[in-house]
Amino acid sequence: MERDIPIPSISVLRCFEAAAKHQSFTAAAEELGLTQSGVSRQVKELEDQIGATLFRREGRGIRLTQAGRSLADGVFSDLSRLRRTISLAVAAGETQEILTIAALPTFATRWLVPRLRDFKIRRPNLDLMVYSRSEPFDLVELGIDVAIHFGANDWPGAKLSPLCPEDLIVVAAPALLETHPVVSKADILEMPLLHMTSRAHLWKAFQKTVQDATAHVQTGSYFDQFSLVISAAANGMGAAILPTYLIETELASGDLVNLASVQDGSGHNYYLATPAGELSPPAAEFLTWIRGQVSRRVRPL
Repeated sequence: MERDIPIPSISVLRCFEAAAKHQSFTAAAEELGLTQSGVSRQVKELEDQIGATLFRREGRGIRLTQAGRSLADGVFSDLSRLRRTISLAVAAGETQEILTIAALPTFATRWLVPRLRDFKIRRPNLDLMVYSRSEPFDLVELGIDVAIHFGANDWPGAKLSPLCPEDLIVVAAPALLETHPVVSKADILEMPLLHMTSRAHLWKAFQKTVQDATAHVQTGSYFDQFSLVISAAANGMGAAILPTYLIETELASGDLVNLASVQDGSGHNYYLATPAGELSPPAAEFLTWIRGQVSRRVRPL
């Protein structure tokens, strides 16, 4: 017979979650509006309850033990689901229709969200819940109706449909072009180069299209978010390879200049991911709407 194990209080779990996230009782206390000793006491209560040490004290800091890491993975996921459940319940108290959307963080910020007002005008009584996600996840478990995915045509447990290609281009700020004039593709490779850490191969892909190019294209500055690359490029730090979807404002204003197109050869594209089964009417309407937004500017896949 399975033993009935008492469930820790939400306040205890939130303290553990914050401490595990920051690897610091002090930072956790600042996030939660508590004292450092209060957070430490709550974590000690959790350790006593489960009978395991969750943090190892290292000088003035703390580090998760193996037991702590294992627990943190589950607690992060469980509290995230609980927050989403509560948010949906709150929203349901105001309206009977809710659409939950997940999208890549920079894509959501720079392309999707600025267009959502148009969709809301069409469906004023529909509440939207938008989450940022970078990797595939269980759509049903997290209650997501539609996710926007970039990568290969592969998302276990989800139905994928093509949305659009990535449409990569080389860009630079006008100020940089004044000091590094570009007459040919080879001139681009003589500029300072900006790299997206997870897409470090892009400049090599571009170099293959430049005749007799010998520049060391792996040198330059590296960033782990497209938003950071965009900011660096717009401020004249170097030339960058970016998706046009993310820099529409900069291209329209002239803050970034289109110098050349790039094919990365990966075969990756943007996709719409939905749970298996029949779509809800709001989800079906959203898919039709977003495809219409894409078709206005580039050729769909």
